[in-house]
Amino acid sequence: MESISAKWDWKHSLLYITLIYAIIFFVDKQILQKLQIGHDKIHLKKYPDLPLRFRYDGTFKILQVADMHYGMGKVTRCRDVTATEFKYCSDLNTTRFLKRIIEAEKPDFIAFTGDNIFGSSTTDAAESMIQAFGPAMELGLPWAAVLGNHDHESTMDREELMYFISLMDYSVAQVNPPAEDPSNLAKGGVMEKIDGFGNYDLRVYGPPGSHLANSSILNLFFLDSGDRETVRGVRTYGYIKESQLRWLHRVSEALQGQKQDSNHKVGAQLPGLAFFHIPIPETPQLYYQNIVGQFQEAVACSRVNSGVLQTLVSLGDIKAVFVGHDHTNDFCGNLNGIWFCYGGGIGYHGYGKAGWPRRARIILAEAGKGENGWMEVEMIKTWKRLDDQRLSKIDEQVLWEMCPSR
Repeated sequence: MESISAKWDWKHSLLYITLIYAIIFFVDKQILQKLQIGHDKIHLKKYPDLPLRFRYDGTFKILQVADMHYGMGKVTRCRDVTATEFKYCSDLNTTRFLKRIIEAEKPDFIAFTGDNIFGSSTTDAAESMIQAFGPAMELGLPWAAVLGNHDHESTMDREELMYFISLMDYSVAQVNPPAEDPSNLAKGGVMEKIDGFGNYDLRVYGPPGSHLANSSILNLFFLDSGDRETVRGVRTYGYIKESQLRWLHRVSEALQGQKQDSNHKVGAQLPGLAFFHIPIPETPQLYYQNIVGQFQEAVACSRVNSGVLQTLVSLGDIKAVFVGHDHTNDFCGNLNGIWFCYGGGIGYHGYGKAGWPRRARIILAEAGKGENGWMEVEMIKTWKRLDDQRLSKIDEQVLWEMCPSR
């Protein structure tokens, strides 16, 4: 009996020791190691080749991506597609289309113009953005983004979203102008708070090896058009605020000062392009004018007219504006000498129109060629690509052309 009892105690002791070791192992792996500084792998942001610049052939190509409405990848179903497409359609269709365009057009830069993710369709905003912007990051393309009215409806607010976007690989987006930026100073040198998140400018330099290689010849402006507002008790869409327009005016004036640089042609204007999400209140007027593309739905803009069009006209340098928001509008129309162009919705989880292919817009700036090499931008064109079998190219047009000097 004593030998049997000793054997039984030995087995219990072994089980007890094994249990203790298992508990120690679990605590070490699941808790202690996570508390150690430097345990998690540190990811350093990857930067594109900067500054942005024109190619050796004197061109700079931008891909505008509007309204991806990305959810949670393959589990997020498509909206407004044909019955034969629906069964296997998901966010991955958006990703495949984006990759097709990049492969076909080989853009130098991608501008994402809001509603990049559909906040209400994801439980992890950060993960959805990583997937949505994934093709740009995988290919090492410089890209930037503004927010729409749905991006913030998940686990991150608008400020957090823009900080996250600014830290993603190959992103050149900014939360807002840095504090030390002179363009952020109002009269008297007082720092002015700018409404929204994602107001910034980017400069595109001349072709490498040219006499304009160290000078900006195309300026890109990004503005936060907000999400929703309540104005005098009325609920409406967001709009660009006066503080943003004052900032735009200051930075535009500063950039136009480069015309005094000896590298630029005397009297030459440095053209600019603007990108934001929600169209301005004057856009519905284009229904009665000649446009290039399709006007298929009512313009969902703010009831507040903050003077965006008047500001752009007074500045004189912004030649075209690119927006999103209304997915089945894909037209370009001219208001007071400035072209306003919709991107046309690219996202399969965003609403659309069954049988009407998703699409994206291409913008091409071309520098002029002089006796001594490349000169300033002389022409800006645009067209769209459709997600059909042939990746059809449609509605090519000239948006701006420099008038020859007399």
